[in-house]
Amino acid sequence: MTGPEFPGIPYFAGMNQWYTKKLVKTSLHILWWLLFFTFPFLLQPVREDGQQHKFPDGNKFYFLHMANNLLQVALFYANVYIFIPKLVYQKKIFQYVMTLVLAVLVLLAFDRIFVSLFIPELHYRTWNFFAFHLPVFVFLVIASSAFRVISDRVEESQRIKERETETLKTELSFLRSQISPHFIFNVLNGMVSLARKKSDALEPSLIKLSQLMRYMLYETDENKVPLEKEVEYLRSYIDLQQQRFGRKVTINTGLELNENTYSIEPMLLVPFVENAFKHGTGLVTDATIDIYLRVTNGVLEFSVRNRFVEDAAAIKDKTSGIGLGNVQRRLNLLYDQNYSLLITKKEGWFTVLLHLNLH
Repeated sequence: MTGPEFPGIPYFAGMNQWYTKKLVKTSLHILWWLLFFTFPFLLQPVREDGQQHKFPDGNKFYFLHMANNLLQVALFYANVYIFIPKLVYQKKIFQYVMTLVLAVLVLLAFDRIFVSLFIPELHYRTWNFFAFHLPVFVFLVIASSAFRVISDRVEESQRIKERETETLKTELSFLRSQISPHFIFNVLNGMVSLARKKSDALEPSLIKLSQLMRYMLYETDENKVPLEKEVEYLRSYIDLQQQRFGRKVTINTGLELNENTYSIEPMLLVPFVENAFKHGTGLVTDATIDIYLRVTNGVLEFSVRNRFVEDAAAIKDKTSGIGLGNVQRRLNLLYDQNYSLLITKKEGWFTVLLHLNLH
């Protein structure tokens, strides 16, 4: 996963799908405390006869042990849900340290009171409390702090991922909506020109336009469309432009589609062709546009090149505002590292070469 992440988030982000499920989370907590409670009993010394050593008044010691465990559980969750968010996250470090010291004193007082009430024959030594309980206390503080930090990072990673998903959807919808009006604007200008000339090409042009509109209205709402449909759309667009310009522009095409099993983001290729007609016509002498497409082993190779005049291109750039920057943004959002785009201007030719991994 990429994006504005905290250190370590990429690792924990992969845990989101199972770790944040309530049942799994509760089960892990129960398993943790069962292991924590039973571990000391597994370490009890064994006598020579094979029997575990038993303390005098053993049941009372077990009750003391269980009572201390309950207090430690309370400490664990108090640190997770109260001390860290209320003190550490608010940068009240001194108050946090004093709170932990107070917690140690509370545990000490409880231990001493319990022993004096239920095991009066036992001579209580404060040093024993610190020797046996302080390491456990420190471990619980560290474990609960790590648990809180990891949980917060997992939740933050999930929120970042959700925000990125929503942002991606919004950006793609916006970019797609930019393409459609701009394209229609250019085509309608061509329709007006044909109508003024009372050209017989107006009717087939309108039919082509209706086919394009049908595709734009009913197909582009999908995340992906069959590559074959995108190529058909491209052919219709080229035919429409050929009818508009006639012999003024030489158009060479080679759209080879031998593999029909792939999908592509809709309206992804036409901006390159639209850009070629925008900048490769008009004042350009010997206007020529070459458009080639083929798919080899799941990799789409798409090239568009046109003759251009530098000054005319600069004027058109000022009036367009929508073009290759748009499609580059879409490629970054949708295909990330799975494409390469090379744009060159050399010897009067403007060339776009796109390689796109369709897998």
